[in-house]
Amino acid sequence: MTKSSTATAPLLDTRALNRATLDRQLLLRRSPLSAEDAVRHLLGLQAQNTEPPYYALAARLEGFAPERLSRLMADRAAVRIVTLRSTIHTHTADDCLILRPLVQAARERELTQFRAGLAGVDLGRLAALARDLVEAEPRTMAQLRAALSAEWPDADPASLAVAARCTLPLVQVTPRGLWGRAGRVALTTAEHWLGRPAEPPPAAETVIPRYLAAFGPASVKDMQTWSGLTRLRDAFERLRPRLVTFRDPAGAELFDLPDAPRPDPDTPAPPRFLPEYDNLLLSHADRTRVVPPEHRGRARRGNQAYRTLLVDGFLAGLWRLDGTTLVVEPFGKLTKRRQEEVAEEGARMLAALHPGKPHDIRFGAVVPR
Repeated sequence: MTKSSTATAPLLDTRALNRATLDRQLLLRRSPLSAEDAVRHLLGLQAQNTEPPYYALAARLEGFAPERLSRLMADRAAVRIVTLRSTIHTHTADDCLILRPLVQAARERELTQFRAGLAGVDLGRLAALARDLVEAEPRTMAQLRAALSAEWPDADPASLAVAARCTLPLVQVTPRGLWGRAGRVALTTAEHWLGRPAEPPPAAETVIPRYLAAFGPASVKDMQTWSGLTRLRDAFERLRPRLVTFRDPAGAELFDLPDAPRPDPDTPAPPRFLPEYDNLLLSHADRTRVVPPEHRGRARRGNQAYRTLLVDGFLAGLWRLDGTTLVVEPFGKLTKRRQEEVAEEGARMLAALHPGKPHDIRFGAVVPR
């Protein structure tokens, strides 16, 4: 599309984008979807830590109980694996076998950062040896480092283990990731754990409609940010006849599915408690649809991400559990009505994830800039 045609595309202002994205993310109203269907619709849940996927679903689903996701993982219908943006996600088994091949080239590009530690290492032989090891029995990264170092004693042990993770689709086996259960990180291949082979790498245009259904309307750069892939423009162009286009306040072209929901910008958006690393805040190049410019960077410090609070659909504060107390730290003063709504939502979240345990809710001091 030319610049002139982009300029005449319908404008979606920030609130319109916010409400559309919240609707796709199941955050305007709780959804009756099953946990498995929700994980599939959302194309996975960020899972750098073990608890965030549970909090993510508690904010999105009616009647969610953590056992519903734990059961999926125990039954191997969902898994934890490094995929999008080289981070751990919880995916359905089907999506694990689709999305990991989609981003495999990006995972292999990571190895350029470790080439000094992999001098003289035959990566094909390493992958074959690592596969034999983890399919014989799940291995920790420390065990992989030790076994691979025995074959390549002059290589960097950490780089050898990273190479195994990048070249093979390694899933974290249970009990790791089950709610309320401790478990060390032990790895095997997705094919071995799930008992079936991975799919061939899909064409990007087969995944774009699913991304738009969960995160749209969105630009090419947005999907590249979400996936960690590059050069997706051609795939969007091939789909252009089947999509509709808009522009955002900065003039960027946005693609969308013709029949996807785009609610009225004045649609009420209830408060929501989101976990650290929620994909809502990580899956667009331009995050102003959820993060007001004045709050940019306040959801994390360095590599430490915080649990976040949405008020009226936008990032408005942080929260944490301090023993039996839910501490809410807004970025600004909340009206009495807003505070009551936040407290009600907090109580609902605690009842879903920590039933039968008494909790207090306290509003902390406004987080300073």
